[in-house]
Amino acid sequence: MITLPESIRVFERGWLSSNNVLLVDDACAALVDTGYATHAPQTLALVRQALGARPLDLIVNTHLHSDHCGGNALLQATWPCRTVIPASEAGAVQEWDETRLTFRATGQTCERFTLTGTIAPGARLRLGALDWDVLGAPGHDPHSLMLYCADERILISADALWENGFGVIFPELEGESGFAEEQAVLEAIARLDVRLVIPGHGAPFTNVEQALERAFSRVAWLRADPARNAKNALKVLIVFKLLEVRVMGFDTLLRMLDDASVMRAAASMLKPRDEWPALLKAIVEELAARNGPLEVDGARIVARAA
Repeated sequence: MITLPESIRVFERGWLSSNNVLLVDDACAALVDTGYATHAPQTLALVRQALGARPLDLIVNTHLHSDHCGGNALLQATWPCRTVIPASEAGAVQEWDETRLTFRATGQTCERFTLTGTIAPGARLRLGALDWDVLGAPGHDPHSLMLYCADERILISADALWENGFGVIFPELEGESGFAEEQAVLEAIARLDVRLVIPGHGAPFTNVEQALERAFSRVAWLRADPARNAKNALKVLIVFKLLEVRVMGFDTLLRMLDDASVMRAAASMLKPRDEWPALLKAIVEELAARNGPLEVDGARIVARAA
């Protein structure tokens, strides 16, 4: 049985939205990560139901992938809440550079939001009447952070560690280092005294040692053939988009591959450009097999009910 301090509530979401972690004490009601833009009304409803008449005071973003910050704008419009983000992303947010923020590169959306402060590794936050150390977690995203409470031995790991793996190693798709950084982050987690992990996706879990073993094995598997990471990235981004729009023509998906630079980079690692239609067809067929997340209806690709 998973036990959390009374000051912590976890809203477990799904593919499109990261988990949201609500931490409340007398001084502050804070939300760590806010989900995807199309789910922002759901995020707002969850927070409102939990807080009642009390306002949300603070948003903390572990990183700025669209599924972790897409609810920021609506929450900011509802309450005058402060918002802190990784310090290395401040310039991109202030200028609202969607290329640097990866929204356009992944074919995703995020409504513009503002920041009031930043956090970086080495900082300490007081949330939910608990002290949290801010830890760097590059690998999945160069700017990503985690929060660790030593007193309760709880790690809010974002996408650096899930019960069964971790997020796509995006830097490797664009010729930058990511596997080594993910390995180092996992080694850092292994050195912590952690009884409970609250991941970015999936239920909180306590089998931390086994999760780390699976994650170390996956890093080694990806490093042995980086094309595996590229194929996984395409699968993840295709499913994500289909779950957002529900139905898409194959030709539209092919155009999206050209428009979204991360998808384009992943496809380029796998096949020459003239073979992309066949590549996408094969990937979609894999995702539709054995009652997978997608199904093919003639020239249309349809997301199965989540």
